[in-house]
Order: sequence, then structure tokens, then C-alpha cells
Amino acid sequence: MQVAAVSLATPVFLIFMAVGTVFGIGGTSVISRALGEGKEDYAKKVCSFCMWSCILIGVIIAALFLIFMNPILSLIGASSDTWDLTKTYLTIVACSGPFVLISNCYTNVIRAEGKSGHAMMGQLLGNLFNVILDPVMILGFGWNIAGAAIATVIGNVIGAGYYICYFLRGKSSLSIRFKDLTVRNRVCSSVLAIGVPAALGSLLMSISQIIINSQMAEYGDMAIAGMGVAMKVVTITGMVCMGLGQGVQPLLGYCVGAKLWKRFQDVFRFSAIFALLLGAFLTILCYLSVNRIVGIFLTDTTAFEYAVQFSRILLTTSFLFGLFYVLVNGIQAMGAATASLVISLSRQGLIYIPALFILKAALGLTGLAWAQPVADLFSTILAVVLYMKTYRKLS
Repeated sequence: MQVAAVSLATPVFLIFMAVGTVFGIGGTSVISRALGEGKEDYAKKVCSFCMWSCILIGVIIAALFLIFMNPILSLIGASSDTWDLTKTYLTIVACSGPFVLISNCYTNVIRAEGKSGHAMMGQLLGNLFNVILDPVMILGFGWNIAGAAIATVIGNVIGAGYYICYFLRGKSSLSIRFKDLTVRNRVCSSVLAIGVPAALGSLLMSISQIIINSQMAEYGDMAIAGMGVAMKVVTITGMVCMGLGQGVQPLLGYCVGAKLWKRFQDVFRFSAIFALLLGAFLTILCYLSVNRIVGIFLTDTTAFEYAVQFSRILLTTSFLFGLFYVLVNGIQAMGAATASLVISLSRQGLIYIPALFILKAALGLTGLAWAQPVADLFSTILAVVLYMKTYRKLS
């Protein structure tokens, strides 16, 4: 039941991460192009704008979550067995709102100035503390799901704190100082033009997970727990491939700003091939290990069987993740806001959500799981087409 509760709470928590992506991806794209053009002062202003926007909006979203908690629980499909558990988890993690935004934003932005080691360290520290504190607080202190939530909060505070200290120590060519904050000279609009389309993908992922959880609720809490764990299995492939795509974006953005199109082609070609091979390797690895991975999360026989079945379905197209994220970040690096918006709306919205209802009607419970592979396939094809169109137009 606690695993089911966390599965229900996860898409709501993803809203914080989606907003952080607005300033993280948008800021990275604008800053990398500005540095490529030699506009360091402008890059500082963009960086400061991202920091203070994360703080303000994080506080607002956290307050809204706490005020409208009961309607949110009804919306996401919490049952009488999972209601209190889900409420406990969301109430605690909502308090970390600004820190989640800062952590998700600056793990991207710092890469724009080529400091990928520092970008990684903040995220690594936050997640490492989360991993260490989880068993201590869940089992050692006996706090159960509240312990998981508290560990998540502490992990995000440590991650955000690392990035803030990084800037305050003067190790960055960028700035988070309040005196550098401005929305003029298209600072705000430039960040939002790229960041909003990129974040819509994460936001729609949250919405689609809420929809699939509500649809899964017809089949019981163990089906919800099984799908939640299956999504974690496929996330092993997805997150690594997403990191590769995000890692290449600042380099591609710099090439666009400096108009180094031959260099751009070389970087993109290598990244696309490597991403495809990496995605295939991780997919095979996860597929062969699916029973062991699921066994870490679940002992209930029914939930375990659901999770294994759903995992194998979701993994059928996960080999495409690497190529997809390189294509999307290549488009974002070129500043193509419209193309980025179309892809973000399609993968988790225009393709995925209709597929959920169509395939459920045709295949029942398994149809809900097959909706994601269908969306992955068609969105990758769409990304290839839009990338080629954008590249021809700019180069």
C-alpha cells in the first residue's frame, strides 16, 4: 500500500520538477548561446533570473499543494487504503518545493558554462543522501512512508544547497546575485520560449501518470503499485539517456551561437549513434534483470506479477530513448521553440493520452501499459522530422 501511495504521489511531485525544467532547460539554452556569442553579462542576468524565479514559484506551488491537498488526492485516484499514506507523503515533500526547483534547474544551468562535474556533484550528493537516509528513516526509525518523504526533502535541500554554495564561493562565471536580476532585454521571454515547451513534456508526463493511475484504480491498488514499479524500471534507461541528451545540449548551443556548423554536425552525429547504442544496451540489461529489480520493491505476489508484465511492455521501445533525447536537445540548442513545443505536447499528451483510452478499450489493462511504447515510437519519428527541418532552416 505504501508503494502504491508513492506511485500515486509521484506524478504530483513531478510538477515541481517540471517547473524547475522551465528555468533549467530554458536557461541552459539561452546561456550557452550567449556564451558562444561572447555575451557574458547577459548570461549572468539569465542565471540570476532563473534562481529567483525558482524560489518565488517554488513557494507559491508548495502553498497551493498544501491548501488544495484533499481535492488533489481525489483527482489522482487515492483509495480509502492509500488516502492517508499519500497525504502524508505529499504534505512533507511539498515543503521542499523551492529546493526541488533549484536543484533541477541548476543541474542543467551549470553545464552551460562547461562545469559538468559540479553540475553532477549537486545532483549526486542530493540523491546519495536520499538513498542513505531512506532505509534509516523508513526502517530504522520506523517512520515508514513519512521517512521516505523526509529523506526526499533532505536530499533536495542538500542538492540545492550545493549549487547555491557553488555560486557564492565565486567558482562560476555566472551569477545568482539579486542585483543581477532583470526581466528586460528578453531575459524572461527567451528563457520561457525554450523552457516552457521543454517543461510541458514533464508536466504532461505528470498529468498522464495521474490519468493512468486513475484508470488503473479500476483494477485495484496492486495494479497501481505494479505500474509504479514498472515505470521505475524503465526510468533506469530513460534517466541515463536523458542525461546524455542534456549533456550534449550546451555544446550544441555553443556551436549554434558561434556558427560552427561542421562542429555541430560532428557532435550531433556521434551523440546520436552513441545514444542509440547506449539505449539498446541498457534496455537489454533491464529486460534480463527485470525480476530482480522488481523484487527489490515488491513482495506481494499480485503486485510483483503486474510489475514484471508492465516492465516488459514498457521496455519494448526504451532503446529509442537515447536517440529521442539527443534529437530533442539538439532542437532546443538551436532555439527552435515551436518544434520543441510540438514534440513535448505530442509524446506525453497528443499521442500518449488518446492512446491510453483507445488501447484500454481494445486490450483492457495491458492496453494502458502499451500506450507508452506507441507514444515513444511515433514521437521519435516526429522528432527526427522536426530536427531535420530545423537544422536545414538554420544552417
